[in-house]
Amino acid sequence: MKLIVLLYLEDDEKCVARLLEDHGVLSHSRLNLEGFGKGMAGWYGDTAPFRSRMAFSLVPEDRSADLLTAVRSCRGTGGAKHPIHAIQLGVEAVADSGGTDPTL
Repeated sequence: MKLIVLLYLEDDEKCVARLLEDHGVLSHSRLNLEGFGKGMAGWYGDTAPFRSRMAFSLVPEDRSADLLTAVRSCRGTGGAKHPIHAIQLGVEAVADSGGTDPTL
């Protein structure tokens, strides 16, 4: 089991939803965030906050590599300055309050 975290701009929401659906991710959680960064050359100070999102889901290990590969291949998003970022984390154990085996 892997935890996949996706960080992206709000404008790329449809692309991320399609990536998740195409790779069999049936449920995920999403948070609205504000992203911050330094100004470009010739611009002093910080840029206005970016409308960012973070989505995360538990994914079976055999599907996680394909999902990361799909993110690397994704085009037509925020571009080189604001790509979709994918982070894969190992999951040691999973439990839920329902008392059932949450095998995914």
